[in-house]
Amino acid sequence: MASTTRFLSASVKAYVGRALRETGAALKLRGEAEIFSRHRPTMTFNNKAPFKTNDTFIAPTASVIGDVTCWDQSSVSYKAVVRADAGHSVTIGFCSSVGEGSVVCTLPASVKELESTFPPDVQIGHYVTIGSGCVLKSCRIDDIVTIGDKCTILEGSLIENHVILEAGSVVLPYQRIPSGQKWAGNPAAYVSDLTPEEKESIQAKSNKVHDLALEHAIEFLPYGYSYVHLEDIEKESAGKEVLRSG
Repeated sequence: MASTTRFLSASVKAYVGRALRETGAALKLRGEAEIFSRHRPTMTFNNKAPFKTNDTFIAPTASVIGDVTCWDQSSVSYKAVVRADAGHSVTIGFCSSVGEGSVVCTLPASVKELESTFPPDVQIGHYVTIGSGCVLKSCRIDDIVTIGDKCTILEGSLIENHVILEAGSVVLPYQRIPSGQKWAGNPAAYVSDLTPEEKESIQAKSNKVHDLALEHAIEFLPYGYSYVHLEDIEKESAGKEVLRSG
């Protein structure tokens, strides 16, 4: 009986809360007020707040949660999720990026260490580009690496410096990809050694992604664009007055 009462009470609260929110949104719309998203790109979890620098870009629809460290010029793109909510940390290095819709997470809190005796954290080095739709779990990626779209990198795996992982590849648990190589497939397998040009292209790609993220950071304003529209109207009115007076 008590459980039924609690269920009904929670249902009523949820229903009333939703009705109030929808009413408020309808009144704002009726009054031509701007409606702001309730989504929070960063969120503290268990007293662990994400750390980001002034030139880190976290997209407004991304979710960065818990013990996450974002180095300078790093970026987390739209609808990407970076979760460090299980007592293990996530680090995103300098000029590294997490692509659209990718998920970066760790093993659960019950796992204290990997079979390799390392902690089940996620370490993403410097100049690492992670494509869209990827999944990374308790793995380590060293510096200057390109991860193609829709790759899966599982727990305990290690990707060393100067590596290109082709799109759709799956890196198995505790698999190691040596430095200076290109890998692809499911499971991931050696394809070829990288040429000097391919090695240079990795860092160039990271810089290009950062430049684009910087443009998005400049364009994104957390308080809407109403004042921009108002300024345009004022300029247009001033121009008309000049024409009339002329």
